[in-house]
Amino acid sequence: MILQISRALRFNVVASLIVLLGGCANLGYYAQAVDGHLDIRHRTRPIDAIIADPDADEALKRSLTMVVKLREFAIRQLKLPDNQSFTTYADLGRPYAIWNVSAAPELSLELEKWCFVAAGCVSYRGFFSKTEAERFAEELKIKGYDVTVGGVRAYSTLGWFKEPILNTFLGYSDTELAQLIFHELAHQVVYVPGDSTFNESFATTVELEGIARWLDSNGTDAQRAAFEAAQKRKAASAEIMLDYRKRLEALFASGISTAEKRTAKASIFAELREKLSGLRTDKTRSGNYDQWLAQHLNNAYLASISTYTRLVPAFQALLGRENRNIAQFYETVKKISRLPEPERALLLHQAEPGNQTTANSTP
Repeated sequence: MILQISRALRFNVVASLIVLLGGCANLGYYAQAVDGHLDIRHRTRPIDAIIADPDADEALKRSLTMVVKLREFAIRQLKLPDNQSFTTYADLGRPYAIWNVSAAPELSLELEKWCFVAAGCVSYRGFFSKTEAERFAEELKIKGYDVTVGGVRAYSTLGWFKEPILNTFLGYSDTELAQLIFHELAHQVVYVPGDSTFNESFATTVELEGIARWLDSNGTDAQRAAFEAAQKRKAASAEIMLDYRKRLEALFASGISTAEKRTAKASIFAELREKLSGLRTDKTRSGNYDQWLAQHLNNAYLASISTYTRLVPAFQALLGRENRNIAQFYETVKKISRLPEPERALLLHQAEPGNQTTANSTP
């Protein structure tokens, strides 16, 4: 009976993930996705049961109690989905849920994309195994791509399956935990197949709005100060990277030789690494950060980092136009999400602060 249930479960997950990820090609990739998801599923326990367990680790129980509060806040105050997401917990025994691989050509900031049926075309490929991710990254490097491999604490099935809280979520501040929960639940509200920047920027906007509301009603002065300081550091870093991204785009579009572009590219990235290293306030960890920059800062990283932030100002402007009514904001974004890509992009561009053609543009 156990074997039959296991087989039935595996069949259902395989069928669902192939629809979600697309087609029957690359079955090896889908197999690791199915096995990874099933492994997580087999490890889950109800959060309520863990909190009530007198033998459970006290630190874990405190963290999961905070998860319960944050989930309730997300449902009540942010109007995020009230389903079975984040009602279970799984310890994966590793620091990340998945490892994402992103790639861009040597002389371009256009990310490589992989296309799936329900998810559309996305600018990364996720692996439950770091070894598999690095193996795939090496294949891309051999083909001449700039490649980055990054550990990710959470992933979303877009509501197809019950999303668990993972050990990878924990060990961070309450504010960071809240950001992650709000962000992942936002993906269940609106998702446009094939438009990673739209999806991630929308989720980031909901995350930031959620944190502002959470800190207003539940945060301490110290938490608010720490969050504001972190946001300033991120903004400074983003401004620097945007500037250097523009410089690289101009370089790659120029008519100079490939050899000259390579030399200039190396010089630009060396300057960028120095600029970013200068932002570090924790000097005890600056050496590790410099090493990380040397290994990971390339076309793929620079192109992928803006995915999460490029459209945030536009979405925040739309939220402001709705007087921060979050439910109405979702309805507006859903209407925009149904537009053809050119119209969607134009409307969001018009919504950005500073543009004067926004008054009557929202559907």
